[in-house]
Amino acid sequence: MSEELTPENPEPETEEAEPIKQRKNGLYPGVSDELAESMKSGWADTELHGLEPIAQAEHTAARRAALSARFPGERLVIPAGNIRTRSNDTEYAFRASTEYAYLTGDQTHDGVLVLEPTGATGHDATVYLLPRSNRENGEFWLDGQGELWVGRRHSLTEAEQLLGIPAKDVREVAAALSEATGPVRNVRGHDAGIEAALTDKVTAERDEELRVYLSEARLVKDAFEISELQKACDATARGFEDVVRILDRAEATSERYIEGTFFLRARIEGNDIGYGSICAAGPNATTLHWVRNDGAVRAGELLLLDAGVETNDLYTADVTRTLPINGTFTPLQRKIYDAVYEAQEAGIAAVRPGAEFRDFHDASQRVLAEKLVEWGLLGDLSVDKVLELGLQRRWTLHGTGHMLGMDVHDCAAARTDSYVNGTLEPGVCLTVEPGLYFQADDLTVPEEYRGIGVRIEDDILVTEDGNRNLSDKLPRRADEIESWMAQLKS
Repeated sequence: MSEELTPENPEPETEEAEPIKQRKNGLYPGVSDELAESMKSGWADTELHGLEPIAQAEHTAARRAALSARFPGERLVIPAGNIRTRSNDTEYAFRASTEYAYLTGDQTHDGVLVLEPTGATGHDATVYLLPRSNRENGEFWLDGQGELWVGRRHSLTEAEQLLGIPAKDVREVAAALSEATGPVRNVRGHDAGIEAALTDKVTAERDEELRVYLSEARLVKDAFEISELQKACDATARGFEDVVRILDRAEATSERYIEGTFFLRARIEGNDIGYGSICAAGPNATTLHWVRNDGAVRAGELLLLDAGVETNDLYTADVTRTLPINGTFTPLQRKIYDAVYEAQEAGIAAVRPGAEFRDFHDASQRVLAEKLVEWGLLGDLSVDKVLELGLQRRWTLHGTGHMLGMDVHDCAAARTDSYVNGTLEPGVCLTVEPGLYFQADDLTVPEEYRGIGVRIEDDILVTEDGNRNLSDKLPRRADEIESWMAQLKS
């Protein structure tokens, strides 16, 4: 990785801007006047003209209109967020805040969407962005975030054409907001500079209402979002196929070979993985969020793979399959797997318009409780009593699903009455993911059960007449899993 010459965060340019400071311990002692002058000229005009709006521009406009109608007469501020330092002068890969990307389609760091009220009703939207790097003061080649270091960014004019929103220089937004009057709401937690500019103009209660609204607005997906989720699921299915093909190499190394294999698919077909991949082999499958992925992969054991591709427009799949590493379930593995499959089937069948959100969870949990009672793990208690006391949770552990979208656990700030106590309607997308987990040290179950973890998870879209499994390109039944794996390994 090359070393840039100067600090990564120069002061914003003014008429009397100081020269960009050099980096401590840089190899060059300075910049000669002749070099500085040379770097100002001799560059081709690269401005792009006649750009078409991004694919979701029509949808983001509708989302902003709905937001405007919900908060008439109030100034609304939605930041993208800033680059975060990973170590010294290296940064984490930037991912725009969900709220900002949802309303603009833009993904650049430091962006801020501002909706200015036009009176009692309506708003004028402006997106504040970093313009092209300045060539006169050397920013474009001396600054750590200059375009010669990190790549060209769109001009404000180009951004306006792409996003369908008037664009201004983001270096002006803090000053403008600090002078704003009237009620203001801000999505907190993404941009400390914006929050400082608004510190005496916002309240935690009003800001939370804005965050809750934007979370609930995503409960029902529009056509663009559904298309993106399908794209994410299709790419994820191909990632799972990639993993099956390399299981022998994973056995020779570790779970990290699986993690890296799926990550390659995510980067080829999308932006990234939507969340840390869970590549849990053997007893690690009983740890719900096993993301260390440094364990052994052994024939005869199970691999629980929970992973999802995030598309370039930031919609993620969330799929789990539990696979026999050698391609064939043992009788006990299959018994446990079939129980989870039956529970998932019951859960999926409960997903339909007008159903309560909790219905699919209750349906899946009942099946699992029945199996646990049948296997003699809960004494002589009835299934109803087990469910009343929640005793099945020792082995089922988690809820059976959640909303899915731009966040893997989407709409998390929505009101309980709108989410887990709400009613399903067409356009809702959720996961159905029952599981059974027998910990390696659980002395309440037969020894042969210990260390076995099974989860099956699919992404389910509520339709007008029922539901559609977006991730159905991956097999689910035990016999289908074995046949599919055999074909991929042949």
